Amino acid sequence: MEQYVIKGGTPLRGEVEISGAKNAALGILAGAIMTDETVTIENLPNVKDINVLIGAIEDIGATVNRIDAHTVEITGKTINRLSVDYEYIKKIRASYYLMGALLGKYKNAEVALPGGCAIGSRPIDLHVKGLKALGADVDVSYGLWSAKADRLVGSHIYLDKVSVGATINIMLAAVLADGKTTIENAAKEPHVVDVASFLNSMGANIRGAGTDVIRISGVSALHGTNYAVIPDQIEAGTYMCAAAATHGNVVIKNVIPKHLEAISAKLIEAGCLIEEYDDAVRVIGEGRKLTNTHVTTLPYPGFPTDMQPEITAVLAIAEGTSTVTESIFENRFKYVDELARMGASIKVESTVAIVTGVSNYTGARVSAPDLRAGAALIIAGLSADGITVIDDIQYIQRGYEDLPTKLSGLGAQFEMVDNERDLQKFKLKVS
Repeated sequence: MEQYVIKGGTPLRGEVEISGAKNAALGILAGAIMTDETVTIENLPNVKDINVLIGAIEDIGATVNRIDAHTVEITGKTINRLSVDYEYIKKIRASYYLMGALLGKYKNAEVALPGGCAIGSRPIDLHVKGLKALGADVDVSYGLWSAKADRLVGSHIYLDKVSVGATINIMLAAVLADGKTTIENAAKEPHVVDVASFLNSMGANIRGAGTDVIRISGVSALHGTNYAVIPDQIEAGTYMCAAAATHGNVVIKNVIPKHLEAISAKLIEAGCLIEEYDDAVRVIGEGRKLTNTHVTTLPYPGFPTDMQPEITAVLAIAEGTSTVTESIFENRFKYVDELARMGASIKVESTVAIVTGVSNYTGARVSAPDLRAGAALIIAGLSADGITVIDDIQYIQRGYEDLPTKLSGLGAQFEMVDNERDLQKFKLKVS
């Protein structure tokens, strides 16, 4: 069984390159099947969620050519099946984007209901509402959801709650609908903007992405394109928090600093120094004391829910008492018990974590309950006294590319092991 093992206590120093945004790439990959022409996507992160979705796209007959680990060519002309029940697709949340893409192009689709991390209720009711508003008959039963329509017609759609997934899925279906579609209370996240930019590069007519009102004029067909995915905001934020927690000095390269403003602001409040460049940020924690602050997760441009566990891992070793309020997912504090095993003092009351700072973490054997929780445990392990072993790293591998190489390049004593012998060898090496 694969594990991460960390000898903590070393400040991270140096430079790290951020990969493409997983959450943008998933929507873009789904959109790539909506034309019969070839689409080339660059700067894909080489992580499990991406590779599972590419496998599903291949499974329905699309022609897929992996040029290298970060570049793929997809030709949707050869698609021969509109039912997506690929073996692994249930494991990733973004499988639902294939519904919007296939329905938009073929007016018919059947997709396995999505899985992903168990961080709380993530219903597809807003997706269903949006697709029905475009004229589709939607049925959800037996672990599948299906939709079909004689034609899709543009509509005015108000989302009762801000939802990135529903915004992207409706956008995918609406670009090939007849007439105009307006999505109100749309998500404004960077990956929504990136999917819209990608679709526009294929000939779609989408305006307003990045605001809460998106307007789409349907077109008759999309064409091929060559497109590069934006950098991953959450991966960048994770390395920012790791630099802070270890009192390091790290330049995080290939980022869009504007996407990181909410994270930067909280790390500055917590005592770090942040320097911004055109496509990089430097986080300086060395020689600086971490202090308490208060965080509330909100839709973009607020503090990202995907960064909540990571910032909590930092605040747990900051002086004073902090609060972290989770307003997006109700089940996102499952990692708190694992941090407690490492010495953290965190009390959760409903949607608020009260974090009383301790002087340091101590190494322990812990288990990652989900993707971002796993990242928080890595941050804790990097700053801890002693050795930390993290189980269930398959969740972490869903969203972070090549962690051992990137962290080792910053001076961390961090390895992936898959047997007891290698674990003991690591412990001997660092003792």
